[in-house]
Amino acid sequence: MTITLDTPATEQGTIRVSALHAMAYCPRLFYLEEVEQLYTQDAAVFAGRRLHVELEAQEDEDWEELFLESAELGLRGRVDALRTRDGQTIPYEHKRGRAHRDAQKQAQAWESDRIQILAYACLIEAALGTPIQEGRIRYHADNVVVKIPVDDAGRADVRRAIEQARWLRVSTHRPPITENERLCAACSLAPVCLPEEARLAHDRAWQPIRLFPEDDDRQILHVLEPGTNVGRTGEQLKITRKNQPVEKIPARQIAQVVLHSFSQISTQALYFCAEQGIGVHLVSGGGRYLGSFDSRQGSIQRRIRQYEALSDPEQCLKLAKQLVICRGQGQRKFLMRGQRGKEEVPQELKSTIAQMKAVLKQVPKVTALDSLLGLEGNLAALYFGALPQLLSDSTPPELQFDHRNRRPPKDRFNALLGFGYALLLKDVMNAILTVGLEPALGFYHQPRTQAPPLALDLIEIFRVPLVDLPIVGSVNRGQWDIREDFEVRGQQVWLSDAGRRKFVTLYERRKEETWKHPVTGYSLTYRRLLELEVRLLEKEWCGEGGLFGQLILR
Repeated sequence: MTITLDTPATEQGTIRVSALHAMAYCPRLFYLEEVEQLYTQDAAVFAGRRLHVELEAQEDEDWEELFLESAELGLRGRVDALRTRDGQTIPYEHKRGRAHRDAQKQAQAWESDRIQILAYACLIEAALGTPIQEGRIRYHADNVVVKIPVDDAGRADVRRAIEQARWLRVSTHRPPITENERLCAACSLAPVCLPEEARLAHDRAWQPIRLFPEDDDRQILHVLEPGTNVGRTGEQLKITRKNQPVEKIPARQIAQVVLHSFSQISTQALYFCAEQGIGVHLVSGGGRYLGSFDSRQGSIQRRIRQYEALSDPEQCLKLAKQLVICRGQGQRKFLMRGQRGKEEVPQELKSTIAQMKAVLKQVPKVTALDSLLGLEGNLAALYFGALPQLLSDSTPPELQFDHRNRRPPKDRFNALLGFGYALLLKDVMNAILTVGLEPALGFYHQPRTQAPPLALDLIEIFRVPLVDLPIVGSVNRGQWDIREDFEVRGQQVWLSDAGRRKFVTLYERRKEETWKHPVTGYSLTYRRLLELEVRLLEKEWCGEGGLFGQLILR
């Protein structure tokens, strides 16, 4: 049943009762959901939905669920149930968890639940004209019912909550994290809010608890065969390859669809991926990143703050210096690894490591981006000049590395680097879109190709651990077939179909490995670290900075 009170709507529109529940729980949660429109669906959310489905199946004659809206009150919501007891209409709210216990161990409603049931009572009175004397909340985990009196004080609490919610909806400032740490541990938006990391940013002695998920066990679906079509059937993606059986994969098991070469995706599948939060990315047959499907909804406040922050030259220079230090230190540490286990370290390698250290000392003193670009160029030249020293003596001449060349690659090693950086750029773009930032607005790189500047910025943090290191390791282990895995076309060298499949496997396995974050102290897989780093970047202009760009290879 749907009933709407026929009164003029306010400029802001009505507020969901469930949003008032979120605000009473934590104003920051309300802001993230209602203003930035960020939502997550964890196990607790799905369990709550199952509970309501079960209740609907068990409903009796005096049980009624209805949707109400009152523009005059400024509220809308779906009441779990209305029951009639002794001639009185009583709204019910059902909670999967346990009730709060007072000092005498008596069951009490949690404050957010109390505001919610009171709001429903006020909404019923406004929309139906039915007086409500009490509401009831049933906590299913301990099977108790808590009665909430609906009096003038309770109605006043609801009005104050509505006013606070209206104020927050027009605010451009995200509320600070709650002081009650226990609320964060039970919050479904903790992976977006990053409350523990915010506490660490303000207090470096803080010992954070990892609330950010350690891994994402959904698969990255790489469609490598030309002519393959990706479609939708029900809640599954359907992959149709030439002369092969049709493959069907449940959407909940897929994080990204990567379309290589001339593979295709249907409009229905594209819409479905957008609904399910599945990233869709395009990579050319030559291994060049082409673009991503942008399905962002909401998050405009995040982008407004990004525009404001990255329009400040000082902020950009500060972040750029941190980025150059992070990449340069990572490259230097990687070269230092080449000294391990060697009786005699080449003098050229030792000299390069020393020169890079000297250049890195100059970075904090830089006062302009142009000067920083010069230092970064020196670091890159030193690094790639010494990279051949990390290859084993048994490496075939065809896989040796002489110098960095880009598109088109002119040797096998550069073909590996180019394809690896394309896959990494795709993953960084996926993380940027997931977080809701604007990839076209960076702080260091300037627009020059179709590659978005912010993605070019962030890729620098992960080049060494996710591409350079596994490539050098695989070459030294003799994993590449110089004929089967590569195609030589004149002076150009590309990965063959077999080579691309082998590289994708190598790259995805590397992302499954864990790395202990040097600042937070907890371990995450690389695939989760990609998203975490983007979220830490966003904190830099939200008053919770200091953790970005710390992922330096040890």
